[in-house]
Amino acid sequence: MPPVIAIEQLTKSYASGVAALQPIDLTIERGEIFALLGPNGAGKTTLINIICGIVTPSSGRVLAAGHDILRDYRAARSLIGLVPQELTTEAYETVWATVAFSRGLFGRAPNPEYVERLLHDLSLTDKRNSRIMTLSGGMKRRVMIAKALSHEPEILFLDEPTAGVDVELRRDMWNLVRGLRERGVTIILTTHYIEEAEEMADRVGVIHKGNLILVEEKSALMRKFGQKELMLHLEKPLERLPPELAAWRLELRSKGYELGLALDTASGLRIPALLKQLSELSIEIKDLQTHQSSLEDIFVQLVRERA
Repeated sequence: MPPVIAIEQLTKSYASGVAALQPIDLTIERGEIFALLGPNGAGKTTLINIICGIVTPSSGRVLAAGHDILRDYRAARSLIGLVPQELTTEAYETVWATVAFSRGLFGRAPNPEYVERLLHDLSLTDKRNSRIMTLSGGMKRRVMIAKALSHEPEILFLDEPTAGVDVELRRDMWNLVRGLRERGVTIILTTHYIEEAEEMADRVGVIHKGNLILVEEKSALMRKFGQKELMLHLEKPLERLPPELAAWRLELRSKGYELGLALDTASGLRIPALLKQLSELSIEIKDLQTHQSSLEDIFVQLVRERA
């Protein structure tokens, strides 16, 4: 099956000379959740806006479900829903009217039952007759999501969808995302809450200074770059490591009060042997803990290496 989004040698340079995107090649498979991560100004929103037809690329090609976003704009755009960062809703319209109108803009026939269900899923039912201007910021964000889904798109872009919103909306949002994927919708998201990408995404792309520096399945990324570490807190400090511990490659830290050990599968299985040897050397352990690298740790490492 061909990818739902195919990007070939895509670039964007502005008249000021700023190169927002270097040549980018990327394919996104139908039905996956793809997380695009990067620092502010890295090019995430520019890339999304090009795919959605808001910004014109300088060169390259983008296909959405086989439709060229420039030559076949209407067909491509009808397949795409976008939840932008900015809250740009019609202030004097009611919630129901703005969502129903958005559906009509894409040529979809009226479907009150679908709109009603959408409002229910986003906890907007009791606000259906409220004017947008009277809503809180979190409720306005819910309306933006409803508008993006009003025409039942096959591809959904979420550009920082939960930035500055309450915990309840974040929970509702991700429940909705899971339901959409089960129905075959492809979801591309950017987020500053990297733990959300770690929980939700199938694949992760990291963009930095307009370059797509990495695209990897999340699980493979965690295996490749993730690290697990054992930290032993000692009752009494050590001035130096005893020669009997040299084979363990331990690192003495915190003025001798801590021993650190990078774990792999083999060393993880040998921890009881290490603890036994420490006991034989009369090195008393006050506490121990392990730390597993998160997606955020990996992201920071990758960006730091490219700085």
